[in-house]
Amino acid sequence: MEFGRKDHLVGLDIGSSFIKAADIQVSSKGKTLKKFGMTPVTPGAIVDGRIRDMPDVANTIRTLFNSLKIRKKNVAISTGGQTVVIKTINTVKVPAKYLQKKIVAEVDQYIPDDIESVNIDYQILGESEFSSEQMTVLVVAVKKDLVAQYAALTAMAGLRAHIIDVDTFALHNIYETRPGLDSEDLTLLLDVGASKTSLNMVKNNISMMMQANGSGTFQIIEEIAAQFETNFLTAEKILLNPVSDAPDPEIMTAILHQAAEIWCSEIGDAVHTFQGGTPDARITRIVVSGGGCFVQPFMDRLETEMGAGVSVIEPFAGLKLDEKTIFPADMSQVGPLASVALGLALRRVDDK
Repeated sequence: MEFGRKDHLVGLDIGSSFIKAADIQVSSKGKTLKKFGMTPVTPGAIVDGRIRDMPDVANTIRTLFNSLKIRKKNVAISTGGQTVVIKTINTVKVPAKYLQKKIVAEVDQYIPDDIESVNIDYQILGESEFSSEQMTVLVVAVKKDLVAQYAALTAMAGLRAHIIDVDTFALHNIYETRPGLDSEDLTLLLDVGASKTSLNMVKNNISMMMQANGSGTFQIIEEIAAQFETNFLTAEKILLNPVSDAPDPEIMTAILHQAAEIWCSEIGDAVHTFQGGTPDARITRIVVSGGGCFVQPFMDRLETEMGAGVSVIEPFAGLKLDEKTIFPADMSQVGPLASVALGLALRRVDDK
């Protein structure tokens, strides 16, 4: 039997390519990673954040938890990408009892669907920098049917989802544990996953801008499959291996450079739009997570085009590793893929 705090949650990152689980123990001695593992998702089982094969994905989750010997049932999960609307708005200060209605009215213009079809949550960030009579509010809207689907999935896997977070917030959560973090710097957190890329502009531990697009490593895999006339799984293996091992290294190089150009163009457009409204904003550093970290032409081009230092996230830097269950050598390559699960594992029941 496992004993622990009643508010403890296991971080469960349900991605289109991999499912990751993390268990972090928080005590007066610090944050200790007790267990971490990941397992591939059947291609097509999750598409654009939607679960297409519930039994298959639920079984994958159960198998992962069994293999890690995680007996805890309470989890924090997340969603993200274009299924979520995140906006920072400035609104007139009103009494707390009127705030929900005021915010719903303000964000209605940003919601592509019926306002009644989404769950809306918000957090007051403080007084607006533009007026002492206004406040800045971070608003998140997620489709109700998507929330219901993920809740049903975890229940089918024998788990209880106490928190459904946003990927971007979870990444920010683990980033803040990094030792020696200078919160005054304007930092761009990028998570380039299988089917989406999330951007989070952070300063003083506050998200200044969040955005997502549909680009990801699946684009590269699909192009590899088309160019080399092979299936998805084989194409994925080609991507993970050195370029020199590809059926045609020259074609493979061209595919990677094309993806890098597209991704950097989309990221650049988002950053320039943000800087247009905040002329003095200069990015000090860019921290990248997700499978995009392993696409070297992207990392090189990003640094050149953005004019800022680019680094791969080190999500384990602020954590202790339980030597009985976690082996540093096994973790050296999974850090960029583990970030969201680790950030979720830091959440607690009834967190805001």
